[in-house]
Amino acid sequence: MSKLGIILLIILAVLVIALVVLYFLGKKAQKRQSEQQAQIDAMKQTVSMLIIDKKRMKIKESGLPQMVIDQTPKIMRGTKLPIVKAKVGPQIMSLVCEEKIFDSVPVKKEVKAVVSGIYITDVKGLHGKAPAAPVKKKGLFKRTLEKAQEKAGAKPIK
Repeated sequence: MSKLGIILLIILAVLVIALVVLYFLGKKAQKRQSEQQAQIDAMKQTVSMLIIDKKRMKIKESGLPQMVIDQTPKIMRGTKLPIVKAKVGPQIMSLVCEEKIFDSVPVKKEVKAVVSGIYITDVKGLHGKAPAAPVKKKGLFKRTLEKAQEKAGAKPIK
């Protein structure tokens, strides 16, 4: 065999080994995640809370209990987490929010949230007025067209 053929076989063998290792690590991580999700589902309860503030913060700056900070892996300590500061009953707490619902959590509103320990998994309902829909700004073309129609005396198209 030529040198090129040998080098290609070695590269192919390394790639196959890497794929097999990644497959088994992925299966193990998926199993661990499903176990954690089962624990979260077993511990969840619905709580009424007033959302004071929400931010993405590093875990050291978040105001979470020191025990929680100590238990997090060192890799995760530098990443920013979605943190919600809420008043639950008479107590003000810092809670970790699930990433996919973080944007839908309203600030300075009372909500019913599904909580598992210090982890908010879902926001059920709003009390009081629902937040108003944001007003969509008109683009440059539409504003210019409306101004031209107003000058001409025609009714603007909406």
